[in-house]
Amino acid sequence: MLASLSLILLCQLIGEAVVRGLGLPLPGPVLGLLLLLILLLARDRFALLARGPLRNDGVETASKGLLAHLSLLFVPAAVGVVQKLDLLASHGVAIIVILAASVVVTLLVTVLTFRLVSRLLRQQDVP
Repeated sequence: MLASLSLILLCQLIGEAVVRGLGLPLPGPVLGLLLLLILLLARDRFALLARGPLRNDGVETASKGLLAHLSLLFVPAAVGVVQKLDLLASHGVAIIVILAASVVVTLLVTVLTFRLVSRLLRQQDVP
């Protein structure tokens, strides 16, 4: 499990290094996850790659272990919020208004995107 966890973190490190080195407008962990996905897809296609942490669903087991303890990753964020309670108290109303507005905008964009894609798919189905 340690080797599989190390592979996951290595992919994240490579993604972060590539993003910072090339100045890409993309989060490094996202690129690392894409690299891990490509590696796992290649493992399933080519049996030669199914060695070490990539064999016997090792990466999947390590990732399930991480997901099982995902709530622990929110502890530092909660501590940060508690440390900034004075800012939250002074700008709380503005923060709530912005959060509410962003939720409404997100929902509207999601609905409009769904309707657009639905129309496009309907047009493709009609002969």
